Amino acid sequence: MARKLRMGLIGGGPGSFIGRIHRIAAELDGEARLVCGAFSSSPERSREAGEGYHLPAARAYPGYAAMIEAEKALPADERMDFAVIATPNHLHFDPARRCLENGFHVVVDKPMCFSLDEARELKAIVARSRRLLAVTYTYSGYPMVKQARALVAAGRIGAVRKIYVEYPQGWLATGLEQAGQKQADWRTDPARSGAGGAIGDIGTHAAQLAEYVSGLRIAQIDASLNTVVAGRRLDDDAAMLLRFENGASGVLFATQVAAGEENNIRIRVYGERGGVEWQQADANSLVLRMIDAPVQVLRTGSGYLDPIAAANARTPPGHPEGYLEAFANIYAAFYQALRDHERDPGIDVRDYDFPNVDDGLHGMAFVDTVVRSAQSDRKWTPFA
Repeated sequence: MARKLRMGLIGGGPGSFIGRIHRIAAELDGEARLVCGAFSSSPERSREAGEGYHLPAARAYPGYAAMIEAEKALPADERMDFAVIATPNHLHFDPARRCLENGFHVVVDKPMCFSLDEARELKAIVARSRRLLAVTYTYSGYPMVKQARALVAAGRIGAVRKIYVEYPQGWLATGLEQAGQKQADWRTDPARSGAGGAIGDIGTHAAQLAEYVSGLRIAQIDASLNTVVAGRRLDDDAAMLLRFENGASGVLFATQVAAGEENNIRIRVYGERGGVEWQQADANSLVLRMIDAPVQVLRTGSGYLDPIAAANARTPPGHPEGYLEAFANIYAAFYQALRDHERDPGIDVRDYDFPNVDDGLHGMAFVDTVVRSAQSDRKWTPFA
């Protein structure tokens, strides 16, 4: 497939944040281009967005169902190859299902679905369709997160004993949804967000990062969910103890009411001989602490890094790379899988470094387990 891949975008209309991030990241390396979209539930706003993306009017569709049917009817050398779903959570499953059942690959923003039942059904649909699905757990795309994962996997810090992961935000410290702010409105609405507020929006990122870096699955959770802002219908503050499959313990907190905080997701993993620490506020650095050596700060782009970290950096040391590039790294791995799939539909997606449908299902199971744990009087709730 010696050509650019053709992308459709569902969501990303006027006022959208994440849809436009997806479009930039998807096109960053010149491997794909946006060819069509259903950018809003309003046909007028979708047409307006299409003009902003410089698309032909005929390919700015009034809705995602119309887009999928029309694209399927186009010649093979014109129709989209994959669709990106960047909508509120309650509008993830049906567009993904329709795309997969009509032969299109899918990239969907996290969490993968509105509910655990939807996620289970979507996994079955992916298997039947033999199409690919990626979930954008963005922070696993950073080069120095991949370096941390490589160090842990190589046994550099010894067997993992303790994991701390945190995601503090402050943007919902006041009742923005009560003033009609679009992003706050749907994220705090259980009919559109699902069972989790902060835990579904950012807690899933923290849990995925902990498991990705450590290489360990969470086995048990003891969670507390709080709603701090009066009148809010979903949790805006979460904290929990974790037990991992090897017996390691952990702590995770995710809050959207830490006034003044931005998006500094941070992880620390400690083993028998040392520990690694990474935070988004200094994304180009990874701190390595060993029990018998000075503290080291490893930097993106340096020649001493693991090949996987080097392959996910684009610039020499000292040139900042960040959120957009991390997004783009997930797309790059997805594109490689998509091109390989064209030659061999039997590829194993586990051979590619992007979050797939299994990770998406696991993320929905995490939200479900946290909610059940918070509602239970038991000390530990099994992750299932």
